[in-house]
Amino acid sequence: MYQFNTFGAGNAGGGGAATLSADAALLRSRSFGVRQDEPPQGRRFDLVVDLGSGIGSLTWFRGLATCGLLCYAAISLAPGFDPIPTASAKPLSDRQWDQAKALAISPLALGADTGRRMAPNEKKVRPLLDTPERPSLDLIATIGMGDSFARALTRTGIADAEADRVATLIGGVVPVDDLRPGTAMQIVLGRRANRSTARPLQSLALRARFDLKLEIVRQGKDYIVKRTPIAVDTTPLRIQGSIGDGLYRSARALGAPAKAVEAYIRAIAGKTEIGSLGRSDRFDIILEHKRAATGETQTGDLLFAGLNRASGKDLQLLQWEQDGKLQWFEAEGVGRSSGTLTRPVPGTVSSNYGMRRHPILGYSRMHRGMDFRAGYGTPILAATDGKVASAGWAGGHGQRVQLTHSDGLSTSYSHMSRIAVRPGTSVRQGQVIGYVGSTGLSTGPHLHYELYKNGVSVNPASVTFVSRSQLSGTELASFRQKLRGLLGTPVGGTIRSAEATPKAPAAGVIRAGATAPNKALGATLRTAQAASKKKPS
Repeated sequence: MYQFNTFGAGNAGGGGAATLSADAALLRSRSFGVRQDEPPQGRRFDLVVDLGSGIGSLTWFRGLATCGLLCYAAISLAPGFDPIPTASAKPLSDRQWDQAKALAISPLALGADTGRRMAPNEKKVRPLLDTPERPSLDLIATIGMGDSFARALTRTGIADAEADRVATLIGGVVPVDDLRPGTAMQIVLGRRANRSTARPLQSLALRARFDLKLEIVRQGKDYIVKRTPIAVDTTPLRIQGSIGDGLYRSARALGAPAKAVEAYIRAIAGKTEIGSLGRSDRFDIILEHKRAATGETQTGDLLFAGLNRASGKDLQLLQWEQDGKLQWFEAEGVGRSSGTLTRPVPGTVSSNYGMRRHPILGYSRMHRGMDFRAGYGTPILAATDGKVASAGWAGGHGQRVQLTHSDGLSTSYSHMSRIAVRPGTSVRQGQVIGYVGSTGLSTGPHLHYELYKNGVSVNPASVTFVSRSQLSGTELASFRQKLRGLLGTPVGGTIRSAEATPKAPAAGVIRAGATAPNKALGATLRTAQAASKKKPS
């Protein structure tokens, strides 16, 4: 350990070794850039003044003036915030847009025009008169995303008037706007009178719907439309299996679509904890499914979500619409939607529930709600489903809306600038009921939100809303009938051909023990195709 006199101001008495005292080190460090013959303690002019010391002195005021001048210089030299004017690009014409789409790189599945034949442009394409003329052209055109049916035809070289005429014929069978992007059309163009005219359309075939094929054939100067109905089997697809290493992985391994598995997990998550599922628990999924006689399949929404627990209560969930709202009901007809109350505005909380000093009245009193910061005119959303009990002026609350909910809950929304609902009407969770303002006793735009339980004010941040729905009467009978029909889909049953029209739903099931579900689907498609060959459609 060093003694204090080791760092003292003295310069002797420390033995024969040369030592450097602390004071001498500080003096040497301060004398950098200063002549050695000048005393370091001399009076100097400092540009940087510590404004935290010597407040009120001449040095302090000089430092304050220097700081002000620097701030003024920074503000004066700062760039402005005015937008830089630039020339805006002119919108593309229809012809330019068609050409740009054809040159763009996009997946063919989304209806891209990349690599497709473009109609000749008089300004950019000069016809060669000495080339041999092909008697006909076989083309495949695709309807792109945001494309129109007539525009897709004109890109292949068909005249505008003829394309509009064909679109009218197709629209007489199915609306042309209902044709899905990516729909392929097989087109045959005939011989043209001369090279400066468009080729006439000889035939056009497309899959207008999953169960309908249309074909347009030229007969002289007119066209005839041939409709070919396609037999479709709407048997639901049932997939069962053990959870094993993971619910999602096991269901996907058995051929369940990703969206269907996600919907299944969301459905059962409202009834049980996903993490509590065991390896031996079994899932039961029933999906909408269509099988065409031509071999195509189409999977729809999730119809039934079942769970067989090795230990615990089994689940059987069916999606049912009640009061215009879809939700999952158990086999007993009991439904539930749970979760926290929706935040009425996206702003942060500026004042919590409890005692506080009123900013206007100037004394402490109970603050029976939460204040949310929000800009003037911000939409206010209903915290959950309910009915408008009152909507209008309410003294110090200003423009206020009060909602009543199930289980004795009610909410209040105050200081609105404008009200968007009327008393007696029903509102849904997330519906706009008004707009943020500063009416009543308010110091600025914000939302004062209150929550009551059986008429008693409670802290909104501490309440979790849980609502239950119960089916009864004829609605419950219809629900159980639909549930029995889905549960009647036998596990391991054979799928009948698409040509058959069964009185009862046939089974479309992938067994839990199947190691190659794609082979099972392939056998199904081969059965449907064989049936379609035996009997012409």
